[in-house]
Amino acid sequence: MEQVDDGVLPEHLSDHFGLATAQMVEEVYGDGVAQAVLLMRHSARTFLPGVHDLENKLTDHGRFLCRQFGEQLPKDLTIRGYASPPSRCVETAEVTIAAHGEAGGKVARTRPVEALGVFYGLDQQKMWKGLSLADGLADYIGQWFAGEVPTDAMMPPEMAVDLIVHVLKEKLRTPVAERSLDLCVTHDMTVFTVRHGVGLEPVDGPTVEFLDGLILYEKNGCAIMRSHHGGEVNLGAL
Repeated sequence: MEQVDDGVLPEHLSDHFGLATAQMVEEVYGDGVAQAVLLMRHSARTFLPGVHDLENKLTDHGRFLCRQFGEQLPKDLTIRGYASPPSRCVETAEVTIAAHGEAGGKVARTRPVEALGVFYGLDQQKMWKGLSLADGLADYIGQWFAGEVPTDAMMPPEMAVDLIVHVLKEKLRTPVAERSLDLCVTHDMTVFTVRHGVGLEPVDGPTVEFLDGLILYEKNGCAIMRSHHGGEVNLGAL
């Protein structure tokens, strides 16, 4: 995808980010769901050279996209925020939830949660090196699931998926209101990993763009996870 010199995406290429996710949320609640958890990638960020990847922040346009997304969420929902500790994830949740509130929705607090971060990187220096040698993120995740990544660099992918899903299910079991959404902001690598690990989409499936997400909700006593690309999977009893 095209980028300008400072690593910021041109605005004319990125206004669509978050629209499909917002539509998915609306459809799920329109089907009678009362509570759900949204695992979502952060908004548009910088890609500055010489800066540790996790220290790259949101762009002004990324904040605009958060506001656009927040304004589209169903107004009868109370939205509570959780986020990977890096500032771009926390700010994505905060700006989105503030916009939801300003548009007439109900809001709760946002706080960082380590389980939404890159906790599965046991040796992050080794992990970043492996990523730099791979043919993109999807290729590296494919290597990881195939057992081709050193086990001291990354925990077993199945373990990472189980831990993330466990945390999301616990949020779903403890809603903040009668009609609520827990917004869990993370990284594209986490969304890639979970959607492949639960069987939603293959590693070489659609790119995880800014504000793309997976929604988890209860149906007939089971936890259901859905992607806006059309996939849906039953994760068993809630």
